[in-house]
Amino acid sequence: LTQRQREGRGVTLDIATAIAILAMGIATYATRVAGFWLVRHVNLSTRAMTALDAVPGAILMAVITPMVFTTGPAETVAAIITAFAAFRLPLLGVAAVGVIAVVLLRLAIG
Repeated sequence: LTQRQREGRGVTLDIATAIAILAMGIATYATRVAGFWLVRHVNLSTRAMTALDAVPGAILMAVITPMVFTTGPAETVAAIITAFAAFRLPLLGVAAVGVIAVVLLRLAIG
């Protein structure tokens, strides 16, 4: 145990950390609001709308791909199973298949 834990003191929050968290929250909110405002006031071509429709999947892949290559065999196999499920199921079903696959494979493989 650390001295802080032995003395019973709780977690403290540095003012600089609190300001950084608040600033990140404001920046995140501002980019979301700006995106909605921009889409409402700008006429987008069909091509641009198609590109914007692909963004959520691209972001999801950017987050998941490093995990597939840097974790254990259970996660890698679960990612492959999930990729095959993506050809047949809607997004929510694919997410469920992925979660179930990784849980079961972690139990089976370790």
